[in-house]
Amino acid sequence: MSRKKPEELRSHRWYGVQDMRSFGHRSRTKQMGFDAEDYAGKPVIAIINTFSDANPCHHHFKSRVDDVKRGVLQAGGFPLEMPAMSLGEPFMKPTTMIYRNLLSIDVEELLRANPVDGVVLMGGCDKTVPAMLMGAASMNIPAIFMPAGPMLRGHWHGKTLGSGSDVWKYWAEKRAGNIDDKAWGEIEDGIARSFGTCMTMGTASTMASAAEALGMTLPGAAALPAADSGHVRMAAACGRRIVDMVWDDLKPSDIMTTAAFENAVLAVLAIAGSTNSVIHLVAMAGRLDAKLDLDRFDALSRKVPMLGNIRPSGKYLMEDFFYAGGLPGLLKRIEGDLNLNCVTVNGKTLGENIKDAEVYDDDVIRKRDNPVKGEGGLAVLRGNLCPDGAVIKPPAAEPHLLVHRGPACVFNNYDDMSARIDDPNLNVTKDSVLVLRSAGPLGAPGMPEWGQLPIPKKLLQEGVRDMVRISDARMSGTSYGACVLHVAPESALGGPLALVRDGDIISLDVPNRKLTVEISDAEMAKRKAEWKAPKPHYPRGFGMIHLKHVTQANEGCDFDFLRGTAPIPEPEIH
Repeated sequence: MSRKKPEELRSHRWYGVQDMRSFGHRSRTKQMGFDAEDYAGKPVIAIINTFSDANPCHHHFKSRVDDVKRGVLQAGGFPLEMPAMSLGEPFMKPTTMIYRNLLSIDVEELLRANPVDGVVLMGGCDKTVPAMLMGAASMNIPAIFMPAGPMLRGHWHGKTLGSGSDVWKYWAEKRAGNIDDKAWGEIEDGIARSFGTCMTMGTASTMASAAEALGMTLPGAAALPAADSGHVRMAAACGRRIVDMVWDDLKPSDIMTTAAFENAVLAVLAIAGSTNSVIHLVAMAGRLDAKLDLDRFDALSRKVPMLGNIRPSGKYLMEDFFYAGGLPGLLKRIEGDLNLNCVTVNGKTLGENIKDAEVYDDDVIRKRDNPVKGEGGLAVLRGNLCPDGAVIKPPAAEPHLLVHRGPACVFNNYDDMSARIDDPNLNVTKDSVLVLRSAGPLGAPGMPEWGQLPIPKKLLQEGVRDMVRISDARMSGTSYGACVLHVAPESALGGPLALVRDGDIISLDVPNRKLTVEISDAEMAKRKAEWKAPKPHYPRGFGMIHLKHVTQANEGCDFDFLRGTAPIPEPEIH
């Protein structure tokens, strides 16, 4: 591979030309205290920093950006920090999902509009990972992803606490009357002990793992704890590596191929990763020439076992996973299923990166002959209730519910559910199927994580801890239960979910990948004719753009105008 010459750098158009505009670029750079020696003939490296005081997962990015800069300078590049929109999962309403595509636009246009040759993407909190990779893929200049890393494990009364998973668990116990306000407050104090993302295999760690298997992070970066000194060194290594990637012109389109996306899917399935990964990986592939759809997810899920014994589907947390060998160790155990010739950001193939990987704890990362579950952690369902597909995470459900038939208990929207779920007169039993509609990309809007519907209080008090629940919503990757999600088309479009009524019999058959409502086609057509479309949520602004252009869950919820690889001209410099 021939390396670029300085005059071939993209930034040369800003800095290297002897005209009035370049004079302005150089003089304004000197205004910030830089000399020509700092930038002349060197790759300009953008560091897209998603720090925010409203994003606790990224609270260490204030200092970590300096570590990345150090690496860039060591390798002979010129670093420019560029803040971008921060998607703080705990705080943003109605959901960060509605802003994922906006951040992807932010990343793409920051890179296009500025004198940038390569980029280090600093992110981690849930939607940030796919958003940044989507934007970088669309811009298609050399890019490397630096994961935020998981936080330290939580503690309470000698028990290890895991993000999200134990929130749902102990909230159910509080609603059942089994723990008091004092204990609940102590759990609040002990569950989040450091900066970093959720330390369960939630969406953040799932997508970081997917990014590593995809080839967009340095080997071993996905599970590296945020508070570990190794994370500081990894950040600097990202800075050093991106400079060489620019000289070698190693771009996202060279890395994020169909074969690489299959590696990412296999990794997600082997760790029983978040159901959100389905939407995000489909959206990411849609920005490139890669091919990925729901059926491919399901086919691969039947091919690879669940080996990562990590909450919420397993026993351990991300610290345990990292010190047991991390993602390289897990990938080593499924290497026979992987596309090992895929190139990664360090210039080596995936096979070369995991060649010497080891596992140090066979209970955290199981062997293939002793899996946590015999199949991967996700299943795609079809049927008259979800013609375009739905998703469930079988290992997170009570096994007896994976084949189930029961009457629907329907909630028209989240407020309806919240108002009635604990009503002692609610017509519901442990065999009922809870149905939530108006929770999809258009209906909610933004497809929030409402899919883990709470168990009715009267059933909690009877000892019930799981039920079949169906919605066009998503659920947190830290959630668990027999939750059928991403029903497409959604109810706000008049999909079959909009037509279900209380008492309709719903049949779930996960082994055969079926989800049906037992009403005739004629009755379905009659109800559809009576259905009325809801009033749009947004009369103007970004919300209106979202409503007009977002695709359905099975297509990744990307904006229709962002998909594909049609080239966009470089900006004129006049």
